[in-house]
Amino acid sequence: MQKAALITGITGQDGSYLAEFLLAKGYRVFGVVRRNSTTYFERLAHFQDQIELLPGDLLDQNSLITAIRQSQPSEVYNLAAQSFVPTSWNQPVLTGEFTALGVTRVLEAIRVVNPEIRFYQASSSEMFGMVREPIQNEQTQFYPRSPYGVAKLYGHWLTVNYRESYDLFACSGILFNHESPRRGLEFVTRKVSHAAARIKLGLQRSLKMGNLEARRDWGFAGDYVEAMWMMLQQPKPQDYVIATGVTRTVVELLEVAFTHVGLDYRDYVEIDPGLLRPAEVQHLQGDCAKATRELGWKPKTSFEQLVAMMVDADLALLSSSVATVTA
Repeated sequence: MQKAALITGITGQDGSYLAEFLLAKGYRVFGVVRRNSTTYFERLAHFQDQIELLPGDLLDQNSLITAIRQSQPSEVYNLAAQSFVPTSWNQPVLTGEFTALGVTRVLEAIRVVNPEIRFYQASSSEMFGMVREPIQNEQTQFYPRSPYGVAKLYGHWLTVNYRESYDLFACSGILFNHESPRRGLEFVTRKVSHAAARIKLGLQRSLKMGNLEARRDWGFAGDYVEAMWMMLQQPKPQDYVIATGVTRTVVELLEVAFTHVGLDYRDYVEIDPGLLRPAEVQHLQGDCAKATRELGWKPKTSFEQLVAMMVDADLALLSSSVATVTA
């Protein structure tokens, strides 16, 4: 019998990669999408005819119950959230509603409709925040430094609570930063890759940045969605850190991206104090030893390959746009 999976946040970076991955595994894939006057499915465009989209909203309990009843999934992946950290300071209440309480609504919907469904929660390395240890694993103490991190921590602990209280197969993937050409332009990796491409093509003259010394553990989103699936195939539910174990500074990100197009980032980057976070997270580095040992997962894409992939994709995107305008 064909397995079915329901994905919240299917129109996002991770949702689109996960949908493709599950289709390749032979799943029937459903996605929950919010009703908007304008809906953007550009990440799904090349395979949208292979998936089934259902109306639903993390703010509305009944819509989630209906989506689960209609799709009858064996697996639910909750990837939807207000996921941009800087926005969480400007919209802390909305971030809490989506990123924290939204998890409650999905878990409650599963408990009510079919408690045999396996559930994946997208947790985040931002939960570690002001890190207690230089390298973070599943036992590291949490200390979130943003409304986003706090909301993610709520969702993480609620997943643990439902697992232990209702015997649900519910697990969290504590994913460190994962990027791709499908990343939104507001995220620093895509901001840099897009700017490097624009400057190379003569479409932009400078790039404003905030903290260049922040260190992050950056991996490829296409690698990380496989780990999500692997977690739900295990005999018992557990939480796993998913990371590369290697950190890079924003300076290194700039160096790799601009060097890839034959430029020196120092000629173009300007520091804008307005882009600094109220409470900075300086260093995040994950230890994925448990995932490697128990799931057999490890990252396949290097930092240099990831950045080159993103810059090349933006060059192609911008070049085609320029060609269309000038044609």
